[in-house]
Amino acid sequence: MDADVTPHYLSSVWTHLTRTPMVHGSGCWLTDVHGERWLDLTSGIGVLNTGHCHPKVVAAIRDQANQLVFSQINCGVPLVTSALSERLHEITPASINRFFLANSGAEATEAAIKLAKHATGRPNVVVLQGSFHGRTHLAMAMTTSKKVYRQGYQPLPAGIFVTPFPDPRLFEGDEDRAVGWATCQFSDLLASQTDPSETAAFIVEPVLGEGGYKRVPTAFLRAVREICRTHGILFIADEVQSGFGRTGTLFCFEQADIDPDVIVMAKGLGSGMPISAVGASDDLMQRWIPGTHGGTYGGGNALAMASARATIDVIVEEHLCDRARQMGAYLVSALQHRTGEHPGVADVRGLGLMVAIEFEAANGMTATAKAAAVQQALLQARILVLTCGTYGHVLRLIPPLIVTQEELDLALEVIVHALESIH
Repeated sequence: MDADVTPHYLSSVWTHLTRTPMVHGSGCWLTDVHGERWLDLTSGIGVLNTGHCHPKVVAAIRDQANQLVFSQINCGVPLVTSALSERLHEITPASINRFFLANSGAEATEAAIKLAKHATGRPNVVVLQGSFHGRTHLAMAMTTSKKVYRQGYQPLPAGIFVTPFPDPRLFEGDEDRAVGWATCQFSDLLASQTDPSETAAFIVEPVLGEGGYKRVPTAFLRAVREICRTHGILFIADEVQSGFGRTGTLFCFEQADIDPDVIVMAKGLGSGMPISAVGASDDLMQRWIPGTHGGTYGGGNALAMASARATIDVIVEEHLCDRARQMGAYLVSALQHRTGEHPGVADVRGLGLMVAIEFEAANGMTATAKAAAVQQALLQARILVLTCGTYGHVLRLIPPLIVTQEELDLALEVIVHALESIH
């Protein structure tokens, strides 16, 4: 097999930052088949919050493998699964005291919607423009961040209604006006398109992931939370990418001082093992008709459960939420100072270690092309960074929460040099 190309037997549907096979990971670094090291500022798209192969996580997986690998939850509940549910209850709001476990973010978002429909007896769901909730059919119907995620798969499931994102740039930077307008639009949606009596849930990413790393204003989250409470509409926080310390708190919704009815968790929960969870109250879970949802591996993959328990312990014990705030603040400040005056840099923003550089057209170069050029410069320096946004015009830096200032500086220098080269 040629070491520099993806094996021919793998599907071509995947896109790749690099086709060079990786054989080892440690901390923020990957090592390829040639022995070259790559700085991973993608965290596997927000999965590896504790870094590659954290020793405590690896030890937990190894120990569990010597005891029990799998016991299907319908047939025999693994002890480690019960233990994980207890640990999740400890770190979520008191009202969240029952958990459904699955394998991926898309599975969890679909499960959350199925729960909401049973619990409320209502058919419809409201999503925020620019959101990403997964790639399965229902999750695609709820995803509005990029057309590529839906392209060629229509018709998608019905009953999904889209409400506008409260973008201050629509109002000359005035966030209050943006929030007021978007809140009215949400209310208008309930008055004109999906009656509250037909609306099961509103699902929202507190920070848009694929939609461009845009934080949903706190005032909007609070206002919509109250509207949902008034009408018995379930408020679902999709914390798949923003959860487990990524934004500087265990969950991003904590920063808005709200308690969602349902929490969707995945990615950073497992440090690379396939696991996701839906958290809700006992009252809601009791309304989910037994046997109407399930899965072979959800709750049964003991290795993933052990990895998740160890991951939570590492995040708490090593104060990775604090570290995300500190390193995120450093990175945003450094980027603003070093790149803010460059033509084509429209914005530098971040919450914890969800950091973005948004580009705009300048000097005859489109925003998309500028983002791609900087990404390629980083790739040439063996630094992995992703883009996002509807037009692929946002460079996102999402390193493991254990990242050091020195490692961030490596990327910063390449970004600055790239911008100077394409000035």
